[in-house]
Amino acid sequence: MTAYDARLQIEGESSQPLPVVVDLTGDRLTMSIGDQEVADWARDEMRISALPDGFHIRAEGESIVLDVTEDARFAIELGLRNAHPALRQKMAALMRGDETGV
Repeated sequence: MTAYDARLQIEGESSQPLPVVVDLTGDRLTMSIGDQEVADWARDEMRISALPDGFHIRAEGESIVLDVTEDARFAIELGLRNAHPALRQKMAALMRGDETGV
């Protein structure tokens, strides 16, 4: 799977999160709202932190928070090694083949 449903929040803004589709095809992360692409970043140029409120991403001067529906699969596909304890448990369960996530 390379596409994930998520909610996008610009860090520091109080507006409502926007529904986006995040695509991790190849070495890029792209985000779209409907047919409109809103971001296209090289994975190696992003800083990503997995925190309890979502994935905090910094790229090209932007700071966003993504609340991804399938957060453990997303983190594994990104190759993240560090995450908050609840996400680490879900990631470990997926890697063991336990589809329930815990």
